[in-house]
Amino acid sequence: MPDVKTMTPMAAANAVRAGSALLIDVREPDEFRAERIPLAVSAPLSCLPGLLAEMTLGDERPIIFQCQKGGRSARACALAMERIGGRPIYNLAGGIEDWKAAGLPVAGAPSNAPAGIPFFRRMQIVVGTLVFLSILVGYAGYGAGFAVAGFFGAMLVLAGVAG
Repeated sequence: MPDVKTMTPMAAANAVRAGSALLIDVREPDEFRAERIPLAVSAPLSCLPGLLAEMTLGDERPIIFQCQKGGRSARACALAMERIGGRPIYNLAGGIEDWKAAGLPVAGAPSNAPAGIPFFRRMQIVVGTLVFLSILVGYAGYGAGFAVAGFFGAMLVLAGVAG
């Protein structure tokens, strides 16, 4: 993975407010709707390769990628460096969590409201539990349990491939 440069929340806020940088939020749409940094553009990491191919970025403003804590945006930075090279690309240090910790504004849900578990994480928990229980049923002597676990695995692969 290429060496990713980071930018502090305060430096990013100043650059975005001045119009000298573009802020892209790579979290999933439900996360973006719930809470976001003002002036950020939503481009989920799961869709980013296609979006980068379609984007026409006329100027050479730096692009700052952000997510919840910095992990997904670091992957987005690496992907963008491969696809659109030459342009300054940064990862927002600590994501929206450090942005809020710096006292910078967010839009959407109040920052002191409980966020809850995002939809995609809830689905991962449910499907993972079903696979686990199906395997236990299989080891208990009911071969159909392994078939059910295989079915859930195949559906996860299909969902991942189909996007």
